[in-house]
Amino acid sequence: MRNRWLAASVLAAAAVVGLAACGGSSSSTTPAAASTPKANSGSTTSSSSDMAAGIKTTSIDGRTVLTDAAGFVLYWFAIDTPTQSNCNGTCATYWPPLLGTPSLASGVSLTGALGTIKRANGQIQATYDGHPLYLFKSDTSAGAATGNDLVASGGKWWVMTSSGSKIKKSLSSSSSSSSGSSGSSGSGGSSGSGSGGYGY
Repeated sequence: MRNRWLAASVLAAAAVVGLAACGGSSSSTTPAAASTPKANSGSTTSSSSDMAAGIKTTSIDGRTVLTDAAGFVLYWFAIDTPTQSNCNGTCATYWPPLLGTPSLASGVSLTGALGTIKRANGQIQATYDGHPLYLFKSDTSAGAATGNDLVASGGKWWVMTSSGSKIKKSLSSSSSSSSGSSGSSGSGGSSGSGSGGYGY
């Protein structure tokens, strides 16, 4: 009887240790998590279904860029198509898709069209001007844009400007707080050649 009790205790302790080990230590090369829980959500829970609600704009280096409702900068991936995201698996861990049907915050107007695509896993992802939208886990504060002009996961990543054009340089943080300011001026012009589009 005593041996059975001892064996059960050892198994229970091993299970606790095993679960704790799976709980997650992070590698020093892993980007820091964004401070918004929505940016890190990859599930189809109710909290992720409204990620795309309340899209705003902010100004970074004089350019109007799109943000989520919490002020986190939105990105697009050059190798995506208007109907397909090419960022899945590990890529989507670092570049969480903006899930749900998009809507604009009160007072925001944009010249481009909002839309959706169906991801490979069946989730609905928001798009702007035919570009599937993402957040970046290394942006740890609202208005940060550390993922612009970055090559990762097999392609280039760009901040989503209100005009859809690329900003071919590193960006500083938001020069003004995220708000419901209008993005219809199209001031998100590119400092390099070309505009929005795929395959860059």
